[in-house]
Amino acid sequence: MSLRRKLAIATWSEPREGNIYGKMTVDMTEAQRYIEHVRETTGEKVTITHLVGRAAAEGLAHAPTLNGRIVFDRFIPFETVDVAFLVALEGGSDLGKVKVERVNEKSVAELAVELGAHGRKLRDGKDEAFEKSKGALKLMPRWLLRRFLWLVGFLSSGLGLNLKGLGLEPFPFGSCIVTSVGMLGLDEGFAPPTPFARVPIYLLVGAIRPQPAVVDGQVVVRDQVTITATVDHRFVDGYQLGTLAKIFKDVLLNPWQLDAKALPAPGAAIAAPQEVSA
Repeated sequence: MSLRRKLAIATWSEPREGNIYGKMTVDMTEAQRYIEHVRETTGEKVTITHLVGRAAAEGLAHAPTLNGRIVFDRFIPFETVDVAFLVALEGGSDLGKVKVERVNEKSVAELAVELGAHGRKLRDGKDEAFEKSKGALKLMPRWLLRRFLWLVGFLSSGLGLNLKGLGLEPFPFGSCIVTSVGMLGLDEGFAPPTPFARVPIYLLVGAIRPQPAVVDGQVVVRDQVTITATVDHRFVDGYQLGTLAKIFKDVLLNPWQLDAKALPAPGAAIAAPQEVSA
């Protein structure tokens, strides 16, 4: 049994928490132009996942009630906007985590460099913290693992203690987890909340597909992606979530604004499409 499967069995019981589930389909025409430009000018392998993570950080920077954690029924804000990215390991049979700090203060290229370097360490088995935590979890029986996960989650993700002996840093998942199923060929899906991570928002990126859209009153085919969100209702209500979604979508539709000082001005921004039924 894989470690990921063992963790899943020990982590979840019957649903008890209130979550908000939502999705948006976004035109990727301008985002793809931006990604290609950054690749050509920096040489970094920037992807849609990097851009989604950067857009999420921009939104979280303007959503103070989401950028934090709840401990003893009290909301405590984070001082920085940190985002965790899930990395496929061992051919997809396992997952690793890379937390990038201060994502809202970094360019997409800088994010790609940092995430790529840590991702390679994970895949090569050279991440000492991950290997240390994985070793302890593999040896633990499932009946004990659930209690252990709750305890270390409370200590590291709730109180922010540094558990070096277990390979856990303070607030190991930040305030958002980003993962992708697009690489698996899936159009969309919803990420289940992980209790021990104590993260208010999970974003899942689907595959980019050509889809019909309405632009300036005309039906055209545009490359679009569906991004889904699982949000802890304790942190936010519908109005605040709508504000976050607006900022998030605006960045994806016009990503040039992220590097306005460093990059040349792009061509005229495309019109935002309206969703239509196929």
